[in-house]
Amino acid sequence: MHLEDYFDVLGPDDIRIRGHRIGIETVLYEYIHRSQSPEQIAAQFPTLSLEEVYATILYYLRNRETVSAYLADWLEHGEQARAAQDADPAIRAGRQRLRRAREEHNARAGTAAAGVTHP
Repeated sequence: MHLEDYFDVLGPDDIRIRGHRIGIETVLYEYIHRSQSPEQIAAQFPTLSLEEVYATILYYLRNRETVSAYLADWLEHGEQARAAQDADPAIRAGRQRLRRAREEHNARAGTAAAGVTHP
């Protein structure tokens, strides 16, 4: 099996691990930016085999310049998407509602853990 057989290149900005919806950026972000070992990555993504994780890392190491540019573009796209979301008042309001709901849930869970019940 050739290394390229592990991947589906759907476009210049979309390389997936063959048979999965997981892009190489997912594995490589964990490996490069979070210093996760291949075994830790495989445990985090149980649908991926350890062989597929190693193949993704090897693909990066053999094509470092091209894949680094691919990852930089992916990170930039994510930053732009977050900035656009932050600028949207409806999304900001939704996030505030979710934050309040989470805080209320955590407060109730903390109270219940302490043995205090509410009517």
